[in-house]
Amino acid sequence: MDARKEGLPRRPRFSAQLRVGLGLLPFFLACAVYLLAQSSTDQPSRASALLKSLPVLYLAGFLGTAHPGGGYRSLLQGALLCSAVGDACLVWPEAFLHGMAAFGLAQLLYLRAFGLAPLKAGLLPPILLVAVPYFGFLLPHLPPHLVWPLLAYSTALAAMLWRALARGGSARWGALLFLLSDAVLAWNTFFHPLPHGHLLVMTTYYPAQMLIALSAFQSPRLKSH
Repeated sequence: MDARKEGLPRRPRFSAQLRVGLGLLPFFLACAVYLLAQSSTDQPSRASALLKSLPVLYLAGFLGTAHPGGGYRSLLQGALLCSAVGDACLVWPEAFLHGMAAFGLAQLLYLRAFGLAPLKAGLLPPILLVAVPYFGFLLPHLPPHLVWPLLAYSTALAAMLWRALARGGSARWGALLFLLSDAVLAWNTFFHPLPHGHLLVMTTYYPAQMLIALSAFQSPRLKSH
């Protein structure tokens, strides 16, 4: 029954959106602090690892305010915590494999959260048409010991994107930005350094995580499990 037709008060949707928006202010502040600090130093350190991880750690905590909670929210929080570990590891080049493993687990948790219904198999061919040639292009430039781990990670990322597109909402846009961020990171790391490459990676990565996290505050049109 339509509450407006019955003269009942409308659901306070605007106040909920305002609460979420205000709740994200510390996230944006943490992003700004890291990006400003990173521009002044390129030296790996525990402080830079903490600053880099802080925005995503905040998102994991912020998800605790999402109602209802349940398995979907918990899976997103787990993915964000794994991502924060990956963020910290990638500060040190020698910990690249550890960081990729952490992000691989994050993609699997996102994949589990988004579920497999509806299947929407028609979304897979466009993803593969982009992902397979791009990986093939990078393949000659990859260190041999990273080929199989990167292939496994790329598969998990593509699967996550497929399920996020099927779910819709902000998760869809977050997954697309995540793919873009990782594509820029791979190009910048293995093929040719880009001007302000790290800035491009992080300014797509942080919004990607935020948009996926915001999906916990939305009413999905389908169940995640």
